[in-house]
Amino acid sequence: MAQDPRALDDSHLAFWRERHLCTLTTLRPDGSPHVVPVGATFEPETGVARVISHGASRKVRNVLAAGPDGLRVAICQVDGARWSTLEGVAVVRDSPEAVAEGVRRYAERYREPRVNPERVVIEISVDRVLGRG
Repeated sequence: MAQDPRALDDSHLAFWRERHLCTLTTLRPDGSPHVVPVGATFEPETGVARVISHGASRKVRNVLAAGPDGLRVAICQVDGARWSTLEGVAVVRDSPEAVAEGVRRYAERYREPRVNPERVVIEISVDRVLGRG
């Protein structure tokens, strides 16, 4: 059942604060899916999910290839019978402020990432949440 990303119950929000690896699904320019493991964060107050990445990665290139309006993507995490998928439109941000915010949130959920001068952040405007807690 789809849920409003800004009105999730406490257990669903807690699930997105726990340390879980996720998968990010993007579409290649030929329309085929590209699914990779990622660390992802979710900010329910604004409905924004973030994935930090190297700027030359396939997932970043897929989002950029979609143009300035972004690319529809999905982030999913699973823990036994609990699962959650965030869907929305992704864009790539490379400003120092946007990257720093992505790194800060990643460090809160996972650990401090290694230094990467080529880092960008994929920002997803989440408009649909599916899951079972």
